Amino acid sequence: MEVKGSADMNTDEQDRVILGQIVGLHGVRGWVKIFSHSAPKENIFSYSPLLVKWGGSWQGMKLLTWRKQGKGLVAQLEGYSDREQARALIGAEISILKSQLPKPRKGEYYWADLIGLRVLNLEGEDFGQVDHLFDTGANDVLVVKGDRERLIPFVQGQYVHEIDLKVGTIKVDWDPEF
Repeated sequence: MEVKGSADMNTDEQDRVILGQIVGLHGVRGWVKIFSHSAPKENIFSYSPLLVKWGGSWQGMKLLTWRKQGKGLVAQLEGYSDREQARALIGAEISILKSQLPKPRKGEYYWADLIGLRVLNLEGEDFGQVDHLFDTGANDVLVVKGDRERLIPFVQGQYVHEIDLKVGTIKVDWDPEF
């Protein structure tokens, strides 16, 4: 399979942002089902090229077309014209380079920038690192793994008091017993 697109496939993993995954097949003409982490979910198709981890390496793939299908998304990628070809892509992660994202406004953060940050309470107790985040509808939640797992609402000003990306820390107002 020829690599399409102009993104640098040799960049470090931390220079990529995972936007979704190929989770299934749709029809017989090579269309695939896409699970998107972006909000709104259709934004995954705003970037070109999409980097797809296939065969153990990242490859740029050109999106030919996409559409909503029920509550999900389906897409056709260049070079995949039948169901059997597309089957090899199931489970592949979809990413872009961080440099493709717009700069966040002051006080806004990409989830990818928060993952791995050390979380400390206001007294300086180390809770561990941000493993991942999830959205509850009301707010996002930090999943912090250290001596145990803690779920901390990502509500700036109330629970989250300081984020220092350069130092790599988040200071929270959170009881160590929770």
